[in-house]
Amino acid sequence: MRSVAVVIQPGFAPFEFGLACEAFGLDRSDDGIPNFDFRIVSPDPGVVPSNIGFSVNVELGLDAAEDVDILILAPVPRTTWDAIDPRVIDTVRAAHVRGAWLLSVCSGAFVIAAAGVLDGKRATTHWRYADTMSRMYPRIDVDPDVLYVQSDNIITSAGTAAGLDASLHLLRQELGSELTNRIARRMVVSPQRDGGQAQFIASPLPIDSSLSLAPVTEWMLQNLDAELSVERLAARAHMSPRTFARRFKADLGATPAAWLARQRLLHAQRLLEETDLGLDRIASECGFGSAAVLRQNFARTMGLTPTAYRARFSCAGSSESAPLALPLASEPVPA
Repeated sequence: MRSVAVVIQPGFAPFEFGLACEAFGLDRSDDGIPNFDFRIVSPDPGVVPSNIGFSVNVELGLDAAEDVDILILAPVPRTTWDAIDPRVIDTVRAAHVRGAWLLSVCSGAFVIAAAGVLDGKRATTHWRYADTMSRMYPRIDVDPDVLYVQSDNIITSAGTAAGLDASLHLLRQELGSELTNRIARRMVVSPQRDGGQAQFIASPLPIDSSLSLAPVTEWMLQNLDAELSVERLAARAHMSPRTFARRFKADLGATPAAWLARQRLLHAQRLLEETDLGLDRIASECGFGSAAVLRQNFARTMGLTPTAYRARFSCAGSSESAPLALPLASEPVPA
């Protein structure tokens, strides 16, 4: 992955456009992170107005995106959803045919949908627009309850900040967790939120700090190799198992089992990258029990074996990376 282009059109959303620039356009070579050939393109180069009263001058047309490895679709105004620029549609289709990544933020998913490359696949957009997308594109399985979805080489994300989570998810697959954690640390954000996490959580901040589940989740991270049943966790939180499971899902957007599984997988990724430990030892330290179970979970979620992942991303002996506070996310990819 060497080149990235973000497509903006009149009425673009500055925040979502900016997060694409932040994730892929900054020079972080001083931190050992490779630079990307980052391009901002538009179907009509020149002054492109945003949706909040200022404009940017775009120098490049869509021809500059003909060879990029990642094509990012920024949000487009709802008044254009039923009349997406055919030039942009052609650019999306061409990128898909040559195997490039497609990444949409918020309503940018409507652009990818218009190109027809999401037919028969699962996707998401901002929860406010999900019903509209389902009506316009009935062949797409639109999930309104997740932060982002990966279907093959297409990643669609929900509104605003979810685009940053999707970008980090893509970077993790291309650069590995070590370098992606460095990027996240530079941006002062969590390495990655779970793509299956709800777009909005019923109780994001407990009124009484004593009710926070943070002490329990911190303890879980420190004891990934242990048997962590809901009953055991509930006892530690001084709740009934039923109350604990309900509170956990409401506060963190995932069930205890799903959250724990993703944390174990993320820890396994780090051990594969940063150590020479054998698979049996890694499986034990991460709570998978055996190398066979580790392989099964790794292949189902990552789409490659632990050995192949280590060969691609091993960086044993590198500097310490950002803390692991939240789970790796992805829609399972068939092995």
